[in-house]
Amino acid sequence: MIKAVIFDMDGVVVDTEPLSHRANKKFYESLGIDVTDDVYATFIGNSDKNIIQKIKNIYGVKAGEDELVDQCLDYYCREFDADETLQLMPGLKDLVIDLYDNGVTLVLASSSSKVKIERVFNRFGLNQYFKSKISGQDFEFSKPHPAIFLEAVVQTGFTADECIVIEDSTNGVKAAKAAGIFCIGYKSDEHSLQDTSQADMVIKDFSELSYGKITSLI
Repeated sequence: MIKAVIFDMDGVVVDTEPLSHRANKKFYESLGIDVTDDVYATFIGNSDKNIIQKIKNIYGVKAGEDELVDQCLDYYCREFDADETLQLMPGLKDLVIDLYDNGVTLVLASSSSKVKIERVFNRFGLNQYFKSKISGQDFEFSKPHPAIFLEAVVQTGFTADECIVIEDSTNGVKAAKAAGIFCIGYKSDEHSLQDTSQADMVIKDFSELSYGKITSLI
């Protein structure tokens, strides 16, 4: 029986991709580089640190890694604070409350930096529902490496067989499967470049899920 649900954040809890894209585009312009959509798509699900490492390798940017991460976060935070239209994904909070009220342990495992996670959780009042929040900045390797999900399982207090992951990115789905966890792929946009086909099941809307449906999956 499923006892814990591990959520990705960006594209699952909240659709930060448009504002992230705006912020990153301004950041890349400040560096004088042109990141194509195809290259950008490979960044989804990676930590900020790993994205910066890729940028340095691909484009030969000379600035230090820590300096670039800080600059990237500054651009993101400005866009986040200015965006009054940002909302949780449809049906997400209803699902979170349903699971929480029925005793399911909730953990966040996001590639995003802690600053980004705290901004989202504070704005939308999610802290009370989650046992823990895990940031990709604390790991050497980013998704599709399974490290963050292996740690998430430990923090649930249950086994991998008693957990599921909800992910929207190609790298995230691969990471969940590499960790041996049942994965629900969330594909709300049929035109998304992210491939969720390796997930154990795919949903288009959180109304397809509930405590009863999730706890009967395995």
